Amino acid sequence: MKILFVMPRTGLYKKGRGFRKNLTYAPLTLTTLASLVPKELKAEMRIIDEGVEECNYDSFNPDIVCLTGITGHILRSYEIADSFRKRGVTVIIGGVHATLMPEEAKQHADSVVIGYAYRTFPQALMDWKDGILKEYYKDENPCFESIPTPRRDLLNKKGYISINTTQAVFGCPCKCEFCVINTTKSGYHHRPIPEVITEIKAMKSKLIFFLDPSPIEDKNYIKELYRQMIPLKINWMGLSTSRIIDDEELLSLAHQSGCAGLLIGFESVSEKSLTKMNKDFNSLEKHYRVVKELHKRKIPIMGCFVFGSDEDEKTVFQETVDFCLKTGIDLPRFTVYTPFPTTPLSNRLTEEGRIITTNWSKYNCQNVVFQPKKMTVKELEDGLEYAWKECYKIKNIVRRL
Repeated sequence: MKILFVMPRTGLYKKGRGFRKNLTYAPLTLTTLASLVPKELKAEMRIIDEGVEECNYDSFNPDIVCLTGITGHILRSYEIADSFRKRGVTVIIGGVHATLMPEEAKQHADSVVIGYAYRTFPQALMDWKDGILKEYYKDENPCFESIPTPRRDLLNKKGYISINTTQAVFGCPCKCEFCVINTTKSGYHHRPIPEVITEIKAMKSKLIFFLDPSPIEDKNYIKELYRQMIPLKINWMGLSTSRIIDDEELLSLAHQSGCAGLLIGFESVSEKSLTKMNKDFNSLEKHYRVVKELHKRKIPIMGCFVFGSDEDEKTVFQETVDFCLKTGIDLPRFTVYTPFPTTPLSNRLTEEGRIITTNWSKYNCQNVVFQPKKMTVKELEDGLEYAWKECYKIKNIVRRL
């Protein structure tokens, strides 16, 4: 039995914006799926991440192709899926967009895995072997214990800055209007801490990347995880909300456990926009404190900002650039407010008749796919371009760093 796992290339950043490919860390999706393949199938497996390698699929003769995809590259997933199905190959699609739009994904696949796949994906493979593959699989009560070790050995290691990625916390209790997490992943879950520690030790690396979308909301859990990480003497990078500075003990434990960088969703320098996004636990005053407290501990920051909220005016671009330069945010990252299908933002803008395209390849957080409220589409596009170029001028990189 031959299984091919594919993550299609993404157009997340247009040419001239964003970060170089060699700053990419390895995703967990395909390596985790490969680890879930039942041993009794004795499968020969291959992973292709188009983000880091080119591939000619004509030379492949798999029995099953397993595809994943976010909205911005789902059309590429469908293209690959359709080409293999024409050859009589079984196709299984899962991931974020397939969970958002399962009926659409089913038009390009023999089976769709919705949501978490830890138990449903192995079942789908066994059902295929028995000739009873179902159209849809969904785990209504997912379990996060005894997750197998991802098959990192199947990756093209040269394509990443690191393959040492892991995840301890799943889901997010925040209700941000634009975010797909609450739409695709119900609940807030975490793995047993001993299992996380065991996996970190097995990596034998001094730098680990945590891919948890919102890890600090359960303070008791995350504090204990950080305590148990201190003796490991590693460095780690991950995500956080600004709430990390609300708890001095949590901030101290993160630092002691080896925090070497955090991605923080600042989202906006406008108080009105933050409220509109349902992110009013942030504030401009808090933004300044977050940067100050993290930099005081020599923790670099990737600061994420979203343009295009109904409260954003044309001044927001300059105000955001000024904030980044004044505070010295190490890696500013700019995106467009994007109404991913079935999210609260998408539902609202659809009702208001403001969606201007459903070409999913445009849903990459760098294209404007809706009519902004207080500016034109071009003004939003030009403002995004300005923020990228201004912050990444050589003189401003030097000023920040």
